[in-house]
Amino acid sequence: MFLHLGENVMIRTKDIIMIFNIETSSYSSDTTNFLKLAEEDGFVEKIGREKLKSCVIAEVSRKSKVFLSPISSVTLLKRII
Repeated sequence: MFLHLGENVMIRTKDIIMIFNIETSSYSSDTTNFLKLAEEDGFVEKIGREKLKSCVIAEVSRKSKVFLSPISSVTLLKRII
């Protein structure tokens, strides 16, 4: 099964490690530092130009990848179920 993250980006659901809301997690310094380091290392893919609402961490081709999506984490989780 695949999950549509926005634009034309889809990932396999079995590759998903974690999905979380960017807005509520931005209060955590650990999450902020993680996203900063991931972006510096080139592991982040921003999807679309709209406001980013969720973060999906997945393993793609044996490498960790962070997708920042304009679709809310609640909507993404509903699409999986």
